[in-house]
Amino acid sequence: MEPTAILSDLIKINTVNPPGNETAVARYLKQLFDSAGIPNEIIEPEEGRGSFIARLGSGPKKLLYFAHADVVAAGDDWDFDPFSGEIKDGIIYGRGALDCKDLLAAEVSAALQLAATGKPLNGELIVVAAADEETGGSLGAKCLVENYLEKLQADFAINEGAELPICMGNRMIYFLQVGEKGTAWCRLKARGVSCHGSVPSLGENAVLKLSRALAALGEYRPEIKLIPEVETLLRELARFRGLSYDPARDAVDSLIDRLDLERGFAETLRAMTRMTVSPNRVEGGLKTNIVPDRCVAELDIRILPGQDRAYVEGELRRLIGEEIEIEFMNYIAPTFSTSQSDYYRLLESLTLELAGREAVCLPYVSTGSTDSKYLRGAGIPAYGIGHMAAGFDQAVRTTLHGRNERTDVASLQLKTQFLFELARRYLS
Repeated sequence: MEPTAILSDLIKINTVNPPGNETAVARYLKQLFDSAGIPNEIIEPEEGRGSFIARLGSGPKKLLYFAHADVVAAGDDWDFDPFSGEIKDGIIYGRGALDCKDLLAAEVSAALQLAATGKPLNGELIVVAAADEETGGSLGAKCLVENYLEKLQADFAINEGAELPICMGNRMIYFLQVGEKGTAWCRLKARGVSCHGSVPSLGENAVLKLSRALAALGEYRPEIKLIPEVETLLRELARFRGLSYDPARDAVDSLIDRLDLERGFAETLRAMTRMTVSPNRVEGGLKTNIVPDRCVAELDIRILPGQDRAYVEGELRRLIGEEIEIEFMNYIAPTFSTSQSDYYRLLESLTLELAGREAVCLPYVSTGSTDSKYLRGAGIPAYGIGHMAAGFDQAVRTTLHGRNERTDVASLQLKTQFLFELARRYLS
């Protein structure tokens, strides 16, 4: 079955999370794989929150194709029905077209095409459509890893997570995601003494106390930390711009500015080189005429390898002092899969083969989070792709988690061809 038809069908199945409804996708996929005679199953930890697993072939080698079936809410002001799945003038429209039902459609189509060839595989291709990625994965990838790991065990995995390709001169630069920053979300609590707002000097204002701490965080300048993959990425981008770069001498921020990149990608590069701290939620006070005795702020903190809870707490204490309480809300260590592996080299060589001689392939580190963190945490090397065809509309970048999400048929076909060839070669 063509990936365009599969993607259109998947978009039409509303899997906005919450509530999810991913079992509807799992049942749709089950029909496709049953018709092809490919063994499969649905794992449903809660009603409606099913993940799908299929297995093709047998043998010692194992390759895992992973994607999530849920999507974020569409919101208002779209120029088309976000769940139409319309295909028009080479474009596929709808929520999930880039995140990441397109990858799921490509993985499914590649597996069905492999089965249709009738040629036996010297190994096993595992295809997973997981629930619940958009709200943390507890009912999806996390559940699968913790309770059904034997069903996922593979030599390596392909998932989402890479930046979409960028153009520099006549070169198309593709990225392979090799890792993700860790999450160290924190809650700061300031305590004071309440009193009547008409005589505030009788109390101790917790809002003012926490405001001073947040102001200090606003002035924070984290240390620069270059892991090898990011150093390679910066050096190669500088070379393509005709710039010299010596990490021991050149300031990273100055280099990123000189690269003259689209702002979103430039700031993503900057975030790859340091811990980031963003106070994103503040709550305090009961009434206008009561001095608040409590104020809470929640921080989104992302960390690099070598940075852990102790490092985060030490940096915060240095900035805000001892009086403010620090509570870790959510901590997940950074996860990485080496770029110095045969798996990475296979992905790189196949990308260049399919994308053309002017293409370049570079390692990439996600500043956000995907289900790959659970796979890597279980010992399965995972690599993210974001392959698109040359000439794709660069404006689609802003549609991920935004309005008017869409992708083009040529890019979907390239993804499918890449995944078909990868499985055929690795498992042949």
